[in-house]
Amino acid sequence: MFSRENSWKASFRRIFWISALIVFILLLIPLVRYLFFEHIGRWLYILLFAFSTTALLTPIMTAIATKAGIVDIPGGRKIHSKVTPLLGGVAIIISFISALLANMILDTRDIALIAGGTVVAVVGLIDDWKNIRAGYKLFIQIFVVILLIRSGIILDLFPIHTTWGYLLNAALSIIWIVGLTNAMNFIDGMDGLATGVSAIISLFLGLVAFQTNQPFMGWIAIAMLGSCLGFLPFNFSLHNRASIFLGDAGSTFVGFVLSALAIKAAWADNNPIVSFATPILIFWVLIYDMAYISVERVISGKVKNFKDWIDYVGTDHIHHRLLAVFDDRRKTVFFIFFLCATLGISAITLRNARLIDGILTVLQASLITVIVSILEYSGRRR
Repeated sequence: MFSRENSWKASFRRIFWISALIVFILLLIPLVRYLFFEHIGRWLYILLFAFSTTALLTPIMTAIATKAGIVDIPGGRKIHSKVTPLLGGVAIIISFISALLANMILDTRDIALIAGGTVVAVVGLIDDWKNIRAGYKLFIQIFVVILLIRSGIILDLFPIHTTWGYLLNAALSIIWIVGLTNAMNFIDGMDGLATGVSAIISLFLGLVAFQTNQPFMGWIAIAMLGSCLGFLPFNFSLHNRASIFLGDAGSTFVGFVLSALAIKAAWADNNPIVSFATPILIFWVLIYDMAYISVERVISGKVKNFKDWIDYVGTDHIHHRLLAVFDDRRKTVFFIFFLCATLGISAITLRNARLIDGILTVLQASLITVIVSILEYSGRRR
């Protein structure tokens, strides 16, 4: 029975890889490219290009990571039971950038965003290989975000042409991007979790881009969606463990790009509640997890200063807490997927909402959070 399952698994991945190769080759044909760009849609070309490229590169990265010893070894707070390669994020990064370059249309802020994400990913890759102190990684992330702000990617909550307004916008931009970059890294603790959450967030960012006629935002979101979907079959399975992980390079890159994209986007015209609430709802799961562990660790005395906070590594994240409830990793992952999708749908409905509708939608999200917190508390007591 075991050999039959392994044989089926190998056959599925072989068929998946060959199918991806065929799609990739077809997309390189000039006539096919022309048909997509002029008649079918650039967004679908980008999606398929990113998807097929990631599917092709992931087995290669698995082999390279295994040979180079860039692997995640079980032990401590980690819940996986076998040595697993860590270069899955590199496949996503290469595919994402390749899909955008294949589109041939980038603005200067897109280039700054890709460059910043690449720097963050390189630091994560070094951390996967040799380990870097958390303080150093945080410093580099802040520095990269400052450069991003200088390129024009900055929140617009306060008057941007005043000194105090610019500084407040810059500070909140740093908190938003650095916080969500690390929140995505923290949630990468179960097979397929960070990859799936990233795909869901990318999907809703793409839908908002479609609603608001922002093609550049849409292309970036679609490229990330395709890259994550192409990687997911290797990172998540109903019956087998992941054959490769994102690694810090992958999780920080995805978190950085998506959070920066949220700042780059225009969320609504003259509707502050929509502008504020839409990105909050799309990223709610990551924001909630980061806020929860920060408050809980301070209240419980686990961390007593900022250095303790950035150095602390624990098993108190949302997936750990829900695992205590469901006692099943896949149920936990699917629960978080559906939670993320539910809140994302709420964000989409906000587009043409009245002020009161927007307030009620945010209130609804808060109540959902309370429900999840009650579930987690029950699991913690058990």
